[in-house]
Formats: sequence, structure tokens, C-alpha cells
Amino acid sequence: MNVIWSPQPRQKIFMQRRENEALYGGAAGGGKSDCAIAEALRQVHIPHYRGLILRKTYPQLSEMVDRSHEIYLPSFPDAKYNEQKHSWTFPSGAKIYFGAMQHTKDRTNYQGKRYDFIDFDELTHFTWDEYSYLFSRNRPNGPCTRCYIRAQANPGGIGHGWVKERFITPAPPMTPIWDDVKIVFPDGKSEIRRRSRIFVPSSIFDNKILMQNDPEYITRLASLPENEKRALLYGDWDSFSGQVFNEWRNNPDGYITRKNTHVIEPFKIPSTWKIYRGFDFGYSRPFSVGWYAVDHDRRLYRIRELYGCTGTPNEGVRWEPQEIARRIKRIEKEDPNLKGRHITGIADPSIFDESRGESVAAMMERVGIYFEKADNTRIAGKMQIHNRLAFDEGGVPMLYVFSTCKHFIRTVPALVYSQTDVEDIDTTAEDHIYDEVRYIAMVNPINPPPKKYEAIMYDPLQLGQYNFYRQG
Repeated sequence: MNVIWSPQPRQKIFMQRRENEALYGGAAGGGKSDCAIAEALRQVHIPHYRGLILRKTYPQLSEMVDRSHEIYLPSFPDAKYNEQKHSWTFPSGAKIYFGAMQHTKDRTNYQGKRYDFIDFDELTHFTWDEYSYLFSRNRPNGPCTRCYIRAQANPGGIGHGWVKERFITPAPPMTPIWDDVKIVFPDGKSEIRRRSRIFVPSSIFDNKILMQNDPEYITRLASLPENEKRALLYGDWDSFSGQVFNEWRNNPDGYITRKNTHVIEPFKIPSTWKIYRGFDFGYSRPFSVGWYAVDHDRRLYRIRELYGCTGTPNEGVRWEPQEIARRIKRIEKEDPNLKGRHITGIADPSIFDESRGESVAAMMERVGIYFEKADNTRIAGKMQIHNRLAFDEGGVPMLYVFSTCKHFIRTVPALVYSQTDVEDIDTTAEDHIYDEVRYIAMVNPINPPPKKYEAIMYDPLQLGQYNFYRQG
């Protein structure tokens, strides 16, 4: 038998999964694109089957289209590729399309269409809105087809934060993640149904063919700058190319010692430390409230947060300003680190705007919550955060975050640079906590450190810290 393509062991594990959604990859060289191209073939014997493979732009699809010719034509000599429609038609009549979604508005190009199988190659290049919209397009074109979604990704990109939150953070690799979905029918009856997803990690170590064909590829990956190496060689989701705050370290070994980490265990704040409250207002997008303590060395500690997100990335809970103020007041009355303390509120100057009626600040003042106008200088504020994240020679930074501040830990390290303003962050990302901490940093400015030190981290090449690839 002439075998055109056969999955390697890790690819086979991924292709055997039955979850509604599955993400494959994490590191470079794991054979991700081949998985997408081959998986799309699974149902081409069914005449009405339609598959869709997506990249962010059409130029990025060129290599995948070329690779599809190498796999599809030898397997189905009568299959035809249409250059204009970017689609394959198979002898049965089944079709596989290659598509793009360069801008979020382009998702409507798929409105009214149905795809039994959808694959997002390089998922972190897409936003949550783009990915989730295609859920509605994942439906059968006829009987006997299976409808499911697959994706491949490396750390980094505009979608890094939500992809990590959806597939990486909730459970260890190779562990199914379940969501309960409530459906209310016209007669008023309700039903709970379940949807599943999973992360299947892979790396160059799983791609024996590539290792044999190019033994030096692993050497090139190991010679990359530290953050890129950790992301592309080991699939580290806390480090990636394009990351704005690449000083960030979340090292559980330092939670108690407060060395070589920004995340620490909560503790009782001394009564002599100042307390600040930062606020970035949002309605359809999340609002963010963060409480900070400042020690006698001017070091900042993020000790509490209130984040107005529905649970869907970058979607606000739509609370009115008075409701936010009431929640703030309750927290400051009950939290042991805030109760009875003098708290200075600092907020985005836009909440004082009265051009369209009563300002947000005035509405909150009626509930007893007050703010001062923040310095909203963007680049200077960003540099203040860089200054504070830098470690000294003892592995101590000027900004700590309590481990209970989950949304800071989720969103700020995931921020990437803007493509149009290379000195600033991409403001289409979930940047609300970043804005709020920037306001506090500008109230408490510090000088750049005379020298920046790397956090002391173990070398995974020597100690094998990335053995999670072997799970499953």
C-alpha cells in the first residue's frame, strides 16, 4: 500500500479526540498544519460535507494550500482545486475551503454558510469574537456528518490571552474541560447540555520526521531570545514574541519568598502603608477596579480587584456607575486590608466628562465613592510599569500582585504591541486592568533601575521543566 501521509504519535492522539473543540500545539515544529489539512479529509466521502480551514489572511494560507496539493492530489487524483474560490472539490462532491478573516468585520463573510468541520490555524492570531462567531456556522450540511472545531497555535499574538484562558488555564493538558449550556425552549422548559474542549500539547520533540530531516532546527529554536525560546521551543504560555511586558514572571516557587516572581501570596497590609484605588470605567467592555498598597520603599502591591467581565473575554457586565460604586463601597467595608483605611481613588479623566450629561464620577460620588483625575499619558505610564516589573539583583521587583488577582494575571501579561503604534500596546486587546494600573503607577512614579536583572529561572533544557508534553 502506498501511504501518502500518516500521523505521528502525537498527531494521532490529537486526531482521535472527540471533544467539540480541541487545540493542538503550543510550541513550534509539532506538525500542526499537517494535522489541520489531514483532519479536514475525514468526511470527504460524504457528498454534502463542507470543511473550512482558516488563517488570518489569504497570503498566510499559501503554504497550507501548497501542502494540501501534496496530500490531497495523491490521495484523490480526481480532486480539483479552484484558485478563485480557494476550495477543493472531491469526487464525492464534498468540498474543503481555505478562508481568511483579516478583520473582525470579515466574519460576516461567512454569514448564512454551513461548515461541518472548521479549523483555525494559528488560533492566537484571531480574536475571541472572530472565533466564537464561527460556532454558529459549525452546523451540518446534511445527515450523518460530525460537526466539530479544531485549532492549532503557538503562544503569542492578539488572541494569546483568551486562548490561554479557554484552553490552557482551566485544566492540565490532555484533560477535558466541560461547560454546561442552558437552553430554554419556547414552551418554557429548560435543558442543560454539555460542551467539551481540550488542549493537546505538542512540540518539535514530538515531530521525529522534522528532527530527522533538519536536526539543527532545535538548535535554532534554542538560540532564540529567551522569551521566544521559551514560547516556541517549550510552549511556555507565559512568554512569547511580541509580549509587551516580557519582564513578567509568575513563579509559584517564589510566592512565599517573594523572589523572582511578581505573583505572591496575600498578606496583612501594615497600617502605615498607603492605599490607592485605580479605576477604568467600562460598560459593554469590562470595567476594572484595583486596590494597591505602597510600602515605605515605594513598592506597589496589587491586593484586591473588582473586574466587570461576564466570563466571555473582553465582554462587560454592563453595570451602571452607581452599581459599581456600591460594590466598591461594600468591598472597602468588608476587606480586612481595606476596612477603615484612607483610600485615594485615581481614575481615567474621561469619567469626569459632563458634555453628555451627568458624569460617571458624579454618579459614583452620590454613592460616596470619589476619584481624582489620573495622568493618562500612555507611553510614560507604560514605561513606569516596565520600571516596576524590573527585578533587582536580589530578584525583587517594584510591583507585586496578590495571587488572588486572577484577572490581572490573565490579561496584563498577554498584552501585545500595536501594529500601527509600535511603542504602545494593542488597544483592541483586553487592556482595562493595564490602564488602571498605569494610572496608579503615574501617581507613584519611580526612576528606571540602573540595571535590569533577569529573574532566576531554571533552564528547562537541563532540568526538563516542560515535561507536561509527555502527559497523556
